[in-house]
Amino acid sequence: MKHHSFLKIYLTVLLVAFATQCSRSQQEINIQTEINVIGMTRPIPVALVGFSGEAESVLKFDLYVQGFSFVSPDTAQYEISGSNSGNVIGYVTDNFAKKNLLSRSYVGSSMRREAHAFADDIVKTITGQNGIAQTKIAFKAQRPDGTGEIYVSDYDGYNAVSVTSDDAIVAAPAWVPDRLALYYTSYKLGNPDIFYHNLSTGERRVFAGFSGLNTKAAVSRDGRVAMILSRSGWPEVWTCQPDGSNFRRMTSDIEDSSPCWSPDGQWILFATKINGRRTLAKVPADGGPVQRVPTPGALNPTEPDWSPDGKWIAFTSQMGEFDICVMPADGGAPPAVLVRGQDPSWSPNSRTLIFDQNDNYRQELSVLDVFTKQYKDISRISGSDSEPAWQR
Repeated sequence: MKHHSFLKIYLTVLLVAFATQCSRSQQEINIQTEINVIGMTRPIPVALVGFSGEAESVLKFDLYVQGFSFVSPDTAQYEISGSNSGNVIGYVTDNFAKKNLLSRSYVGSSMRREAHAFADDIVKTITGQNGIAQTKIAFKAQRPDGTGEIYVSDYDGYNAVSVTSDDAIVAAPAWVPDRLALYYTSYKLGNPDIFYHNLSTGERRVFAGFSGLNTKAAVSRDGRVAMILSRSGWPEVWTCQPDGSNFRRMTSDIEDSSPCWSPDGQWILFATKINGRRTLAKVPADGGPVQRVPTPGALNPTEPDWSPDGKWIAFTSQMGEFDICVMPADGGAPPAVLVRGQDPSWSPNSRTLIFDQNDNYRQELSVLDVFTKQYKDISRISGSDSEPAWQR
């Protein structure tokens, strides 16, 4: 009976804490302004004139998910003009300064690729930042029976190509930085093994095939691999060298998952349980004590990803629904909930995320501009598309 009384008191405390958290929702909206210290809370208004068909559609998609909005020419500071008859010709004009900022013709490729190239030049011209329109993603495409393949496509989902033919359960693709190569998990041999696949040469081999779980490979800039192995009986963070030597257990927790590297290679961030509670934590890449990474207000965090510029951590929070959250990596502000979804992955520009979300019992991929919350669904192949990884 005493146990039941304690449980009632504990649940009452939880409900009060939850109610208090809800009452602070307005304050958390204010925090969203704080988090945008390197970005823009409002989209950049531009006018887009002269384009049609596929070129117009590509430009609108590329710019929208990088923080632009579209207005009439008489109210826009920047006018993006040109044509796409035969090939893409594009101009960027600053109407306020009455100055032409960009004039370029794009030849030698498909209309779609030329429009992507122009979009990247627009972003660079107006913001000074590199665009993402010509980048690639990898993801898992799952059939209704649970089997699937790993695909690679343009970041907007077009030109998707299956890079595996395992006809098995597959998961967790991860790019090797600056190389056309992937790690991923597959049950092709009957066990969840980590494979290495060089997309340029076609070389494919088992990288980690120990008895039990081998999954969630993540690669540092210098090629070191962090992963989840259950060699000791529990899923824990391990590392090894690029050649598969020097396997080293980094944690001794009972339920670790989803490791990722800090951009400088000094830390491995992952999800775990501490004192029975789901949390984020980090461990020095050379070994050392595990440090908890607080996510105040965002419960049950998992699937973290550290932005390439080192400033942000994106992760999934489960509070009834799955939410994409972002917080400063230095802990300077609480997490901001951005949109429903899970499995976030940063683009090379540290501004845009790709993630998956549920759509009528199927998963689909979307890209999100973190600082305006503008997002678009990308082109989908059949089945469920999930676990995206952005090449960088």
